[in-house]
Parts: sequence; structure tokens; C-alpha cells
Amino acid sequence: MPTYIALLKWTPQGLQNVKQSPSRLDAARKGFEAAGVKWKDFYMVTGQYDMIAVVEAPDDVALAKAILSTSSKGSVTTETCRAFTEEEYRKIIGGLA
Repeated sequence: MPTYIALLKWTPQGLQNVKQSPSRLDAARKGFEAAGVKWKDFYMVTGQYDMIAVVEAPDDVALAKAILSTSSKGSVTTETCRAFTEEEYRKIIGGLA
């Protein structure tokens, strides 16, 4: 399954209720899993983003549904990118002309 990195930021609403963030994370994880998206790792971080989630999804559509469902609740904004494993990276580079 493809791997994705979700870069998350709390919205003002999310920060106002930051103490509820762990329960929102649990609910998001369950929602992702129901959509067929597996959480591999989660980190709270410093810098430009507040949290990072590493997930695996069967395809872009499943990932988009899970991300939109979570972000539509108003506590976080997301920026998500496809991540390639080292093996995938080597195949991509090896296939260059």
C-alpha cells in the first residue's frame, strides 16, 4: 500500500479545545481504519506543523476520504504528500533514461 505523510496544524478551534486532542486523535484513527487507511506513526512536532501522521492507504481516493472526513470537523488543517520507500525510490531513479 502507498505511504502518505499528513502534515497537520491545529485550527483556532482545535487549539481552543486542545485538551480534547487525544480523544480526537483516537476518533480520527478509528475513522481512518474504517476507510481502510492504516496509521503507522504519529508525532507531535515543533516548527511549521503541529503534528505529523504517517499512514498507508490502498489508494488516493481512500486517503482523500479519510483526510476530508477528519479535517471537516474543524480542529485541524492538513497538507498531505505521497511518500516513497527506499525501494520505490531506487526503482524510480533506476528507471530514468
